Amino acid sequence: MTLLSTSLSNINAPTTGLSWLAFKNTCMNNSLKLDSEGFLKNLSDWSPETADTLAKNEGINLTAPHWEVIHLVREFYQCFDHGPAMRPLVKLTAKKLGADKGHSIYLLKLFPGSPAKLASKIAGLPKPPNCL
Repeated sequence: MTLLSTSLSNINAPTTGLSWLAFKNTCMNNSLKLDSEGFLKNLSDWSPETADTLAKNEGINLTAPHWEVIHLVREFYQCFDHGPAMRPLVKLTAKKLGADKGHSIYLLKLFPGSPAKLASKIAGLPKPPNCL
């Protein structure tokens, strides 16, 4: 199944960031395949440019702190074959980036709503287990 013919029709239009049409056109031009929640279907399709597109769709402009967390989430996935849920993400962030960043409030400021889910999405990974 190709992206956007079916997959993107099921995704809610963004309320911030790129307009729905701009997001759809960007994905079509990049031939990205997404699931119904906007996660990449093929992990190999991920690139920093893809991450930027996915982040903009969520109303996020990626900064150095975002990239630190994205790299942590991708590292976790390589070790455990799934993305971290919130509690392991907080612990991993504290261990790797320092106690000042290892708090859910810090992660919520970077990735509003559900940091583990949103960071995994932008990192090109499947939705973490136990994320709604």
